[in-house]
Amino acid sequence: MHSFLDELLVGVALLASVVYAVFSLGPRTLRRRLLLAASTLLRHLPGFLSPRGLTLRLEAAAALKTGACGGCDNCGSEQPPAAQASGSDVRISVADIGRR
Repeated sequence: MHSFLDELLVGVALLASVVYAVFSLGPRTLRRRLLLAASTLLRHLPGFLSPRGLTLRLEAAAALKTGACGGCDNCGSEQPPAAQASGSDVRISVADIGRR
C-alpha cells in the first residue's frame, strides 16, 4: 500500500511538472486553449463539485490578450526609431588588418 501511494505521489508530481512546463514554455495560443478547456470542464461538473470562482478566474485569464512578449501589448509601435550613431563607428578595411 505504501509503495502504491509513493508511486502515485511521484506520478502526480511528474504530471504537474510536465503541465507547468507546457503551460509556461508553450505558445500563448496553447495557454489560452488550455485555460478555456479547463474552465469548460469545471463548468460541466455537477453544482456541488464545481467551483464557480475558479471557473470565472480561468475564463478571465483566457480572455486576456497579451502582446508577443507578454508585456505592454503594443509591440513597439509607439517607440521612435533608433538614431544612427555614424560618428561612433570605426571602420577598418580587411586589407588593413595584418596577420601575425
